[in-house]
Amino acid sequence: MPVQVIVFGQLTDIMGNSPVTIENAVDTTDLIDQLNQRYPALVNKPYIIAVDKQIVTGHTTLSGNNTVALLPPFAGG
Repeated sequence: MPVQVIVFGQLTDIMGNSPVTIENAVDTTDLIDQLNQRYPALVNKPYIIAVDKQIVTGHTTLSGNNTVALLPPFAGG
């Protein structure tokens, strides 16, 4: 079950602007582990995770064909 990952802000410097597809990620923990292996520079970067436009925390199950966004910290002005 593929999961599409999109990134914003300074995370595009690490992963690029194009969506990344991760196969066989059963939950957000597994997804982050796979992304950290593929992109080691992500390990120490702060970000929050949104699954299908909903911010999630902790261990969230992925059902396949989800879109996951990695959102770096942002400040308003």
